[in-house]
Amino acid sequence: MKADIGLIGLAVMGQNLVLNMNDHGIKVAVYNRTASKVDEFLAGPAHATDIVGSHTLQALVDSLASPRKIMLMVKAGSVVDQYIDDLLPLLSPGDIIIDGGNSLFTDTSRRTQYLKDKGLLYIGTGVSGGEEGARHGPAIMPGGNPAAWPAVKPIFQAISAQVDGVPCCAWVGDNGAGHYVKMVHNGIEYGDMQLICEAYQLLSDGLGLSANEMHAIFADWNRGELNSYLIEITASILAYNDDDGKPLLDKILDTAGQKGTGKWTGIDALHLGIPLTLIGESVFARCLSAQKDERVRAAQKLPKTASCFEGDKPAMIQAIRQALYASKIISYAQGFQLMREASKEYAMALNYGDIALMWRGGCIIRSRFLDDIKAAYTANPDLENLLLADFFVDAMTQAEAGWRQAVILGIQLGIPTPAFSSALAYFDGYRSERLPANLLQAQRDYFGAHSYERIDKPRGEFFHTDWTGRGGKTASTTYNA
Repeated sequence: MKADIGLIGLAVMGQNLVLNMNDHGIKVAVYNRTASKVDEFLAGPAHATDIVGSHTLQALVDSLASPRKIMLMVKAGSVVDQYIDDLLPLLSPGDIIIDGGNSLFTDTSRRTQYLKDKGLLYIGTGVSGGEEGARHGPAIMPGGNPAAWPAVKPIFQAISAQVDGVPCCAWVGDNGAGHYVKMVHNGIEYGDMQLICEAYQLLSDGLGLSANEMHAIFADWNRGELNSYLIEITASILAYNDDDGKPLLDKILDTAGQKGTGKWTGIDALHLGIPLTLIGESVFARCLSAQKDERVRAAQKLPKTASCFEGDKPAMIQAIRQALYASKIISYAQGFQLMREASKEYAMALNYGDIALMWRGGCIIRSRFLDDIKAAYTANPDLENLLLADFFVDAMTQAEAGWRQAVILGIQLGIPTPAFSSALAYFDGYRSERLPANLLQAQRDYFGAHSYERIDKPRGEFFHTDWTGRGGKTASTTYNA
């Protein structure tokens, strides 16, 4: 009996996905460029299973039922293109290649068209949930050539996480849509993690709380509207002691790494003109953390003078909770606004409610209020911004006062809150009927004759002023340089 699907790349994610498929009665064939890894996998985690090992790509292809389905779990970039080129002469029209890594969505769009021209089908799918999700049920976000979806749907929906009997996997859209949605997921993940870190530092450095006290606080928050995977694991981390009985967290070096998906999210937001401020600040916060040696030197030359908070600690803890919740809403609002613009720009036809459903289980950003996001888009599929939905209007109204207090606390004590602060600035800017961009436009027209619109004239009609009496009446937009 031939295998239902082949998988290339037996690192931890690949191995766990294969074992997950095997648990669901899906026959899998595996290949790894280093052949010994195949043998080690079959002798170890895959012992006593029906998983088929292959030492060559030809053997892998020969072991698969038609149409052949081959999933790549390899490093994003040129490695994916190399495997595609290696597989092309071995496959037949209608066969399917699936990229399950964190590829850039534009690469996925290019590969989808490239393979379509050669009679093959391509899927780029986001897989979220880390090692545990891959093993027991991830969130899966497939996109690419829609003709491939019926063949892989039973496999993907069987192995994905399930919430209320609904698989956390649905077709996202054409071309690079799957990897785009995964990219935004990861950007929101950056935001969520930075927000939690800022709450942690306000509680620790600002209020002087111990790891055990913060463990109790995060555990309590996880029972309310902040319930999420990241809050849950934060509570667990705070409770974990090293061999000497002291919190392990205090011994971890404060420099953060990144693999690039958060950066990609910010870059595309700039390209599309979407103010993805919170996620951008979260990426920059990681960059700043990496400047450890320089920060140590700066701390010696520019010492902080603020003391610890001496007011009503329980009230401030609640204010920090409100700041975390409100900022988290901003993170998702900005992320969904970016997807809304991308859906139009790249013709993806994204379904935002379905995306929220896919993110409810298995993935890193799974949280309680994704149900509220789904409900908001069900009520209004054309919703401009989550902040305009009644549920989130009420949530922001209730959290605003505490949010401001938490940001003020950070300012007073010299504790950086880039994500809390940028989220609040976005919130205030988004609901401002009038912003100072009128002055900005006047400045641009003054030094560059870029012209401006007037509030007493129809939109689309542009004007230029000779501000100095020496500039003339010709605006820069009326000629080509």
